[in-house]
Amino acid sequence: MSQEKISIKNRNAQEIILSAIINFPEGFDPNQKYPVVVVSHPGGGVKEQTAGLYAKKLAEQGLVTIAYDASYQGESTGEPRQLENPYIRTEDVSAVIDYLTTLPYIDTDKIGAMGICAGAGYTANAAINDHRIKAVGMVSAVNIGSMFRNGWENNVKDADALPYLLAGSNARTADANNPDVQTIPLAPMKEEDAPNEELREAWEYYHTDRCQYPTAPGFATARSLTQIISYDAYKKAEAFFTQPLLAIVGNVAGSAWMSDDLLERAATTDKRKYVIEGANHMSLYDRENYVNEAVGQLVPFFHEKLV
Repeated sequence: MSQEKISIKNRNAQEIILSAIINFPEGFDPNQKYPVVVVSHPGGGVKEQTAGLYAKKLAEQGLVTIAYDASYQGESTGEPRQLENPYIRTEDVSAVIDYLTTLPYIDTDKIGAMGICAGAGYTANAAINDHRIKAVGMVSAVNIGSMFRNGWENNVKDADALPYLLAGSNARTADANNPDVQTIPLAPMKEEDAPNEELREAWEYYHTDRCQYPTAPGFATARSLTQIISYDAYKKAEAFFTQPLLAIVGNVAGSAWMSDDLLERAATTDKRKYVIEGANHMSLYDRENYVNEAVGQLVPFFHEKLV
């Protein structure tokens, strides 16, 4: 027999520097202690888009907030670029909290977290695991595993998503043997690719002057499918999601069922849904009237629960 000792590069290893923006309320005094809210961006988004908008508006109402770019995305480091590994994205929330606990002006007993779209799902998953999070807000929540398995309107069976798992596995093999990383869209890359008006707005948001940003290309690595398809952002919520929960949805949002799912499953008795009339999923990203209405609910929620 013979042996060969080798070293293998772990393509999902995490030696990451996260890029973030902290927002301070008016009259901020670094010698005082403040509650803080961590804001997580949608899949395909970055901190300069809707997450930064919500973080800024919450700070204007007296909260310290932080919006950050996920590992492998935006201005954060990591290769391959645009990896959307939901387990790492969940861990990013806790990594930001790790950092916040080192800041003398943060009251570590008053840490809240919120997210938009997939960022809300990741925030929920982080709260299940990390009880330093004392209150959770969700805006247009998406459980990314459920969305990819079951479709935007929850009309596909789990088992029918098996081809996506196979595609992810094949992409990993291709990536290992070719420097050109395979990708998948997280929002329609072209207007004509959108199956409905709501997702046409997703194309508009990411790929037009509405809110396009240079570090937000709107796609993910195809290898991410091997992590996404079997992922459940709400796993064990029945036992461990005990924090207060506010879920904000548009009344015409195709994704609203994913907020309802957590509201039903979460162990906490302090949970409620706020419905914004006339809004769809994308409306709550940046439409001023809808965002202001959502913020009008989030601000008193966090001020009340982070006590």
